[in-house]
Amino acid sequence: MMVLITLIGEDQARIGNRFYYTGPQTECRDCKLKGVCFNLEPGHQYEVTSIRDTKHECEIYDNGVRVVEIEKIPTLATVKKKYAIEGGMITYERNDCGRLGCDNYKLCHPIGLRDGDKRTVDEIEREVECPLDEKYVLVKLS
Repeated sequence: MMVLITLIGEDQARIGNRFYYTGPQTECRDCKLKGVCFNLEPGHQYEVTSIRDTKHECEIYDNGVRVVEIEKIPTLATVKKKYAIEGGMITYERNDCGRLGCDNYKLCHPIGLRDGDKRTVDEIEREVECPLDEKYVLVKLS
């Protein structure tokens, strides 16, 4: 995996901490360090792998921000079996059955993925039982 450098709040700077990058905040538009914060892809999850000694003041975080090394984490999601080819590119399409109580609901509605997102199928984990008898598999997407 590729290691990336970014800034996160001092209180969130813990090895193993995972977070979703939602995109740039308007309060940051005049910050001289915004390029370091905005180098991530919105909608993706990242994990802190190393914490550096460098700390900076920040308008958003009271305790400042810390320079950290992070890795992008693949997203677990269900996709229709016929589209799941390891190494293949898919256009993500959410299973919108509306069954909130389903054991697979979070996998069918993963945080950070939207309909139309282009992702690569890194790995097929397993088949997923669907109460609507649809053919889905659990995959890792990047």
